[in-house]
Amino acid sequence: MSHLLVKDVSKSFGKNEILKGLDFSIEKEEFVSIIGPSGSGKSTIFNLIGGILTPDCGGIYLDGDSINGKRGFISYMPQTPSLFPWRTILENVLLGQELQGKKEILKAKEMLEIAGLADYEKAYPHELSGGMKQRVAFIRALLSPQPVICLDEPFSALDELTRFDMQKWLLSIWESHKRTVLFITHNIEEALFLSDRVIVLTNKPSNVLTEIIVPFPRPRNEEILLDETFMEWKRKIYYSLVGKEKREK
Repeated sequence: MSHLLVKDVSKSFGKNEILKGLDFSIEKEEFVSIIGPSGSGKSTIFNLIGGILTPDCGGIYLDGDSINGKRGFISYMPQTPSLFPWRTILENVLLGQELQGKKEILKAKEMLEIAGLADYEKAYPHELSGGMKQRVAFIRALLSPQPVICLDEPFSALDELTRFDMQKWLLSIWESHKRTVLFITHNIEEALFLSDRVIVLTNKPSNVLTEIIVPFPRPRNEEILLDETFMEWKRKIYYSLVGKEKREK
């Protein structure tokens, strides 16, 4: 049984059909990205996995158990860091553990040090840059006890250089502290650089158009971005997204 299984899931809002017969699975400690056209229901998928929404039909399973409509089974990092301004950086990092009734302060301090934030544990969010806030939010997600982390375009608001620095940092942390990650992005290059697999969605009502096993070994560095094979896979995903008819114009 897969670690996380989305089986034949459909979801509509009134007459607006968002997902139809969606099927995919994620194995333990796998890093999987979802990419698709705007409005294809990527964030809806996260809301379903997180129990905020319930499928109209189909099921979502974690280690074989249904989690339809159940909250607290995943750790979620949204597009914005969503840090509490009245809590220190250390207190923000510990929030997920607090909600589960435990705190590993030494582990949290160790992760902040790895992230280059050891001097900021008593600071407040307004004192940090955008990239630093994203690191705090990811550490909070990583330290939360849930087995699956869902990341919803966490770097989309960052400038290009900061974004790439964050991608490299995320990879280094993930490779050292393997967790199951489901990552939403609009950026094809980002999906290929970070992932073990890339799930490409159709337009709505969405299902899986194709799944790509990323062929590049780990650890990865920036040199891969200029590799011809990398560019070939980037083109392949792009063409699958825009459709054959647009390709030929």
